[in-house]
Amino acid sequence: MNRNQVRPQRRHATPSRIERVRRQAVPKPRVIIALLLLLGLVSVMLLDGYLRAEVGNDQRVRSDASASKVPDSVLDGGPFLSFQGGTARTRSVPDKTIVLTFDDGPDPEWTQKVLDILDDNDVPGTFFLVGSMVSRYPDVVRRMVDDGNEVGVHTFTHVDLSYQSAARVTREIAQTQLALAGAAGITTTLFRAPYSSTNDAIDNYSWPVYKKLGAMGYTSVFIDTDSEDWQQPGVSKIIKWATPKSGKGASVLFHDAGGNRAQTLEALPQYIKKMKSKGYTFTTVSGAQQQAQGQQAQGQQTQAPQGTPGTAGNTLQSNPEQAAHRTADTATLWEGRALLGAVAVAEWTVPGLAAVLAVVGVAVLGRFAMMLVLARRHYRQRNRRRFSWGPSVTEPVSVIVPAYNEKECIANTLNSLAASTHPIEIVVVDDGSTDGTAEIAESLGLPNVRVIRQPNAGKPAALNNGVRHARYDIVVMMDGDTVFEPDTVQRLVQPFGDPEVGAVAGNAKVGNRTTMIGAWQHIEYVMGFNLDRRMYDLLRCMPTIPGAIGAFRRDAVLGVGGMSEDTLAEDTDITIALHRAGWRVVYAEHARAWTEAPASLGQLWRQRYRWSYGTMQALWKHRKSVTDRGPSGRFGRVGMPLVVLFQIVTPVFAPLIDVFTVYAMIFVDFKASLLAWLAVLLVQLVCAGYAFRLDRERYRYLLMLPLQQIAYRQLMYLVLIHSCVTAATGGRLRWQKLKRTGEVGTPAPGTGVR
Repeated sequence: MNRNQVRPQRRHATPSRIERVRRQAVPKPRVIIALLLLLGLVSVMLLDGYLRAEVGNDQRVRSDASASKVPDSVLDGGPFLSFQGGTARTRSVPDKTIVLTFDDGPDPEWTQKVLDILDDNDVPGTFFLVGSMVSRYPDVVRRMVDDGNEVGVHTFTHVDLSYQSAARVTREIAQTQLALAGAAGITTTLFRAPYSSTNDAIDNYSWPVYKKLGAMGYTSVFIDTDSEDWQQPGVSKIIKWATPKSGKGASVLFHDAGGNRAQTLEALPQYIKKMKSKGYTFTTVSGAQQQAQGQQAQGQQTQAPQGTPGTAGNTLQSNPEQAAHRTADTATLWEGRALLGAVAVAEWTVPGLAAVLAVVGVAVLGRFAMMLVLARRHYRQRNRRRFSWGPSVTEPVSVIVPAYNEKECIANTLNSLAASTHPIEIVVVDDGSTDGTAEIAESLGLPNVRVIRQPNAGKPAALNNGVRHARYDIVVMMDGDTVFEPDTVQRLVQPFGDPEVGAVAGNAKVGNRTTMIGAWQHIEYVMGFNLDRRMYDLLRCMPTIPGAIGAFRRDAVLGVGGMSEDTLAEDTDITIALHRAGWRVVYAEHARAWTEAPASLGQLWRQRYRWSYGTMQALWKHRKSVTDRGPSGRFGRVGMPLVVLFQIVTPVFAPLIDVFTVYAMIFVDFKASLLAWLAVLLVQLVCAGYAFRLDRERYRYLLMLPLQQIAYRQLMYLVLIHSCVTAATGGRLRWQKLKRTGEVGTPAPGTGVR
């Protein structure tokens, strides 16, 4: 962004033009881009949360259910359950044969070590895989299949299917098959339900699921023997419990994921050696089925079951111990790869964003701490009895009031200035008003008021015109919708007793705070703006003198070229320019001005959009201040980084903190996440409370703080993001005139606004 890249248009326009500006305030392409980015982020986070569903400790959701609808032949049969022609059929593992089965993987650490043990002992295993884990660790699955092991479906999220809808059952299986296709190019006909064990665990709730899967061509695999390694009972007990009785064959259950499997890794090689010494052989589920079928059919050739999932037009794998595997068809293969690609994006994006947000969170909390410490020091410093800016400033000053169509407010503004306890002249610069603003100002008959008319040229031009016509060395600038307290000017100009001070920022207050939007802005002004200004004042890097109330040395303003039209934030622009010219800019917290804040969300959006975009323009314009030497470079070395960090970077990422909080509530730990959010809210409440104390404001407005954090803050974040998109795309933004009501009246002495 350079000086000529974004030229602000004149502040004011005809009504028809204003309507066109309003229609262009939120360009559709940028809204679409923002919505797509938001949708993409939410989708990635939902996918990541879905993938990270916790694997349980093999406990059923419901136990002791009736099995009255389950055939006795199934309850008392072998561990391999299939259906042919709608009839349930079970098979057992042949004698002296072990089928090693592993649940809950793959895991990048434990599964790899299990595979190493199987390779070292030249035995295969059958792994029942959780689809979400497959999609996260496809390389482990690829090695598993390449090594000659067999895989089966263990659902996608390790959910007990007995209590799920038919659509959920189908989705859990289909998603796992897609993950397998993407990882290893295969699908499988084997299934093991989470929280299942032996056949007699089938009940009336789970039986319909097994029938449905059987009709789809799946073989449901149970166990004869459970090592119960998930309990981590010790190596000797794992080996003992995994050993079948009296030379019988067995489908044995181990786990290769879902927890610490160190005992499993220690027990497994000892168990394999022990069983081999007893004359046992090891095979997969398919291998055991083929042996059993061969014995039953007296050596007849085994044929592939009909209707198996994903088998249409596909061939069996060449390894007989992987007979349950099917080569994935082209559509399934590419869908699976797309799933894995999306998961890879989520796996990279979410942890990366979490790390960034951790840094942002620390920065935000650090800012709160710094604001409290420095604001306290600022208060103590400025309220010492011996504190003085220097000789008291008593000479008259010029108050410049730029006005365009301010008929609702101009009388209140000028009447408040007329009550000033400090000698002033009032210069009203009418910027081509069409509603009689100049006539109203003249009709009041107030002393020391001059009305200067000019064609419509914008606020910076009006201020510059006022500076040129000012009679005194100190000029006070304010908005035409703002009112001063009687002692405001006197308090505002006292810092000019220090010859190093070139400008003074006053304390802008929200006058129309009776509405919810007004109350939210009131909290923001007191906590965000004025507490910030105390901090920046102490660090000598004040970034902005508010347009509603600021005082300047006339020579300092003219020395930097006056109010510039290069940006939409002329107040920030000239403040930085004064810093770079070597002037000191300070904050007079007791000089209060009451301004009319936007009364609708639309007006608020337009105002803050201009503020944030204009601030970015001003920072870019003065980017070389970072390399300035001496006192003139202090803003570049201290102020610029703070403004960029706290007003642009952290607010841009701050909405993600709230998104991640919701994410953590849903997918991680609701109670802990809620407590963390409340803790941050408490920190903000403490900061706001202290800011209200320093400004002597009523605490009752802080009751609105929680709702402000939920609703109002998100709007401000969106405004900033919108401004960043506009800046990044080189868009143009015009000044938008806000509709005023004139409801902020002249404050009475000691009472504030009424």
